[in-house]
Formats: sequence, C-alpha cells, structure tokens
Amino acid sequence: MVEAYSAEQISEALEELNKNLDADKQWSIVNDKLCKTFQFKSFIWAFGWMGQVAIWAEKLKHHPEWFNVYNKVDIQLTTHDAGGISELDFKLAQKMELYAK
Repeated sequence: MVEAYSAEQISEALEELNKNLDADKQWSIVNDKLCKTFQFKSFIWAFGWMGQVAIWAEKLKHHPEWFNVYNKVDIQLTTHDAGGISELDFKLAQKMELYAK
C-alpha cells in the first residue's frame, strides 16, 4: 500500500514537478489535493488528452478527480487509500504534463 507524503515530501515533490513550468501553469495544493487547470485549443484536444491520461491512470491503478468544460480540464489528485497526497499523485501529474505538451 502507498503511504501519504509528509508536508516536507509534498513540498519537495511539488517544487520538482513545477520547476520547468511557467508560473501561471504550475500545480498547487488546495484542500489537501494536488491541483491544476489545463487549457487546450478546443474541446476535442482536451478530450483527447483525457483519453491518453486515462490509459496511464488505469496502468497506475490511480484515477484522477477531473472536471471538463469545453477546452478546460480541472484536476484534483489525492490517494484516498493513503489518506492524502502520495507518490502516485505526482507520478500521474508528471504523465499529465508529458501529454499536455
């Protein structure tokens, strides 16, 4: 079973995740969840990205909380089994960044 990260581990992992991202496109912690809004050219681009991410989510056995309206996808990641943010959340976030480029 995956364990929840400590506040220090979250801070370090968040810094690493955000290090190459523009300030307005960084991940943040909101209500004890790893969060970000992705914006795409159109609905089809957003939906296609969600399809790619869904495959990785299934491989990791870790599924995002997400909400899509037109070209935006709001993401909230947490590991419910661990009771907080874990390594799985950061792994999935990295995959999301990879496919958003």
